[in-house]
Amino acid sequence: MSKKHKHEEQKPENITEQAATENEQKIAQNENVDTVVSQEEQTDEQNPAPDVKPQSDPIAEINAQLAEMKDKYLRLSAEFDNYRKRTFKEKAELLKYAAEDMLKDLLPVIDDMDRALKAIDTANDLGSVKEGISLIVSKFNDFLKAKGVKEIDAIGKELDTDLHEAITKIPVQNDEQKGKIVDVIQKGYLLHDKVMRFSKVVVGE
Repeated sequence: MSKKHKHEEQKPENITEQAATENEQKIAQNENVDTVVSQEEQTDEQNPAPDVKPQSDPIAEINAQLAEMKDKYLRLSAEFDNYRKRTFKEKAELLKYAAEDMLKDLLPVIDDMDRALKAIDTANDLGSVKEGISLIVSKFNDFLKAKGVKEIDAIGKELDTDLHEAITKIPVQNDEQKGKIVDVIQKGYLLHDKVMRFSKVVVGE
């Protein structure tokens, strides 16, 4: 048999082997694809996609916020109204009883006046009565000083319209008394630095 004939007889076997090899390669590729797909599926199972929250209704949210703000406003308004009423009541009571402490300190002076009036009815010594009244006046003046009340100086002072009220003028012989206060008709008083009552005075001219 010639070489050419032998070669032609072996050719079909080579083709068959080549086809088998290609089939094996395709099968291997398919197996690789299946492996990759399987790995991707496992990855998806291990890392599931995050849940997508449903979108909220903006109008409902605004209505909820509005209702909350309205509730806070009503509560605040009620609290302020209660505070206003309570403060008004406390202020009224404070004004009503503001002079309580001062009047309480004045009671001993009133007691002395009552005792002096009783003593006058039975007293034979006018000097002792006068002395008793002087003590009461002195005690009352001390009470006024303790409360910040003091008499406005007037006699011999220059007329000060911030402190004095000139009732009339009288002629004077001494030039030093001209323009000055020579008599007091009614005493004036200061409460600390504020004028409670102006002194009513007579001015020399």
